[in-house]
Amino acid sequence: MTTLRLRPEGPADTGPVRRVLAAAFARPDVAAPPEVGLVEELRACDAWIPELAMVAEYGGEVVGYALLTRVRVKSERGSAWALTLGPVAVAPHRQKLGHGTAVVQAALDAATELGERLVVVLGSPAYYRRFGFSRADRMGLTSPWSGLGEPWQALVLPPATSDAPPPPRGEVVFPPPWAKV
Repeated sequence: MTTLRLRPEGPADTGPVRRVLAAAFARPDVAAPPEVGLVEELRACDAWIPELAMVAEYGGEVVGYALLTRVRVKSERGSAWALTLGPVAVAPHRQKLGHGTAVVQAALDAATELGERLVVVLGSPAYYRRFGFSRADRMGLTSPWSGLGEPWQALVLPPATSDAPPPPRGEVVFPPPWAKV
């Protein structure tokens, strides 16, 4: 019986991840979807956290991907680190089988294990609500996407210790590669 294997992305996964992203975000008007370039640029910047780039592998084939990278939350009290989720992709022939949910949950679990406190995402509220995401603006978080309302979402991860600081509030600043998407 073939099972879904969830693990951090390794060096040999670059090509397979690129193919999953290209297929999942394919559009007839572009040769390569911007999500492909986004991941490649994020890998090369200091927002990249190797343990939080997760792949879903089925039958030896990479079929899903979820990426968490660094963002900064700035407020009048200073700034703090948080994470952003995306892109998330599943190969078209493996969609609607739970692979996306599994790979996102694996990434969120890995972030929790690393002691991270906050994740933001821009995406479908109906999809991301299953993980506990809710409107980010109601948590005191702003971004270039705040005006979109419900799709701008955040998730507070469980604290690693009882004396962990509360999750940050303020303006979420994305690393430069996000400006191209």
